[in-house]
Amino acid sequence: MKASQARTTRRKMLKAGAGSLLVPLTFASGKAPAQGGKKPFEGVTLNVSCWSSTYPTLLAQYIPEFTEKTGIKVNYDTPGFPVYNQRADLELSTKGSGFDVLNVTFIYTSRWIGAGWLTPLDDFIKNPERTPADWDFADFLAGAVDPMRDKKGAVYGIPWISDVMLAGAGRFDLFKANGLAMPDTFDELDRALQVVNKKDNVAGYGVENHWGWTFIPFLQGFGGNVFRNPPDDLMPTLASPEAVEAAEFFAKLINSYGPPAAAGYTYDQVTEAMRAGRINYAPHNHVFLALLGEPGSKVTATSNFSMVPKGPKGRFPGIASHGWGIPVGAKNKEASWEFIKWAMTKEMILRLVEKHGLGSVTRKSITSSPAYKQKMVINGVDTGQLFLDTIALSSQGYMKYRTVHVYPQANAQINQAISRVVSGQMKAKESMAMAQANTLADLKRAGVKL
Repeated sequence: MKASQARTTRRKMLKAGAGSLLVPLTFASGKAPAQGGKKPFEGVTLNVSCWSSTYPTLLAQYIPEFTEKTGIKVNYDTPGFPVYNQRADLELSTKGSGFDVLNVTFIYTSRWIGAGWLTPLDDFIKNPERTPADWDFADFLAGAVDPMRDKKGAVYGIPWISDVMLAGAGRFDLFKANGLAMPDTFDELDRALQVVNKKDNVAGYGVENHWGWTFIPFLQGFGGNVFRNPPDDLMPTLASPEAVEAAEFFAKLINSYGPPAAAGYTYDQVTEAMRAGRINYAPHNHVFLALLGEPGSKVTATSNFSMVPKGPKGRFPGIASHGWGIPVGAKNKEASWEFIKWAMTKEMILRLVEKHGLGSVTRKSITSSPAYKQKMVINGVDTGQLFLDTIALSSQGYMKYRTVHVYPQANAQINQAISRVVSGQMKAKESMAMAQANTLADLKRAGVKL
């Protein structure tokens, strides 16, 4: 691609995000206001972007406070996950100055940090003139911070979420009426869905159609994996017998027990369908399942929760962190840090918990607070404890597949492969063999020696 074409493409991508907002922000800054009432960053504008999860969406309504306090104006947008990642990856790869703060997406941590596209944050964190002691970096969950570090331990992102996959049943009353508990194994899940599917006109099962996230617990539960032994051995293993069996089982759940057009459901659609009582059971992120207990939900009094079911080879719930980072090309890194610092104060996170029921938070002091515990107990079930118990499983190291620098290529092939199986376009064996071949080719083009 010619340089002029690359610049044109980049400009188009920068304009492609959904929901861009120009919002005045308030910062919890360590700096004192300037003389004469002038605000510490008067006249500064930041471009901030993150994918549209619960936390960044809620944060938008508080941004006017940030501008009022600091003088910083913020162009803030929250596009969907695929659009955000494509746009951020393109912008970071140019080391451009189009963004001042970006989300560090879990599957891109190795690529973005390893390539030197993000700013190390340790000098900001450790400098008392930039960060007051009571901001308390040590308060963040170690398991959420670790993916944001490089091999030497430097920090490149402040995690706003530890995305943990749990299982939720909005209409558990239908399970209970048929003598069923929350399924603990794949077999129990299949048998239970056979019983409750379409009872009271409720579809039995729903799942987010980001198959590179939602399919992997089934792949690993049957004994398969994305790579042979990540991060050291990146030979793909997507055509293994275990992978084929997992794809067949996964497609069966969607096609046999899902609602019409089940393969098209995004994370937002799964969440809203569960809150409305149109879908009963889903393996879903804790931050979304926590909304079953918030105002507007029709299933708060009938819901139940558990860890995700285990397969023949064990239990492997998805666990991922996302965090705020500063691109190396950002023009005003001091102001960028002020935004991150403000957005991740204990006060702000607790506020979002108390007013909006925000789940999956990354500060230890918040997870142990009475307000968080009260919000996370839904219909008598402590989902906050399930969240912490699930995070503890990450010490097994089974999520290493997801932070290698070439996982995005494998992720794309997995998404296509499962789509072909669910739609009936291909049988599982044929589709997974194609995914294996395509991933091998992609990795070789990326310079991976196999």
